[in-house]
Amino acid sequence: MSNSTSFCPVPKEQQPINEYQELQTSWFFSWVKLPPAKYIAKLIWVGIWSSIFAAPLAEASFPIAKYPIQFGICAIGGSSIFVALAALRLYLGWIYVKNRLYGESIFYEESGWYDGQTWIKTPEILTRDRLLVSYEIQPILKRIQLTFLTLLGAAISVVSYWVLFIN
Repeated sequence: MSNSTSFCPVPKEQQPINEYQELQTSWFFSWVKLPPAKYIAKLIWVGIWSSIFAAPLAEASFPIAKYPIQFGICAIGGSSIFVALAALRLYLGWIYVKNRLYGESIFYEESGWYDGQTWIKTPEILTRDRLLVSYEIQPILKRIQLTFLTLLGAAISVVSYWVLFIN
């Protein structure tokens, strides 16, 4: 860290740069920084584990012996909900840090919820934080948005298939 941050009154754990570094090293939030194949594998892993909950519900509606296609669609659809929720959690965590980094001021708590303060960033810190947003966080958010679009496209395709060919 440079000397320009040494006079920052914001506690270390509430400084946006440290919140960013914490997300980068977090088990869950670091998924989105993995190479594409590993990131997709993590999301598939969530889908497979969530099928433990989704498959019995799909079986209750469409017995696999009688309606295998409907069962498969419902089980995968139910699992996809958990994948979408995981992606939403990733997005919310990263967008929070992006907003803290991009803002001109930082709201922080000195010792508890009742004594919040606002600190205006110095021009050097603001420039550093905004560069970090542009080059590090924006690509992460775009990847998560692409995940949502892919899930949405898959859902539209499956619903279209259901309507056109199953009913």
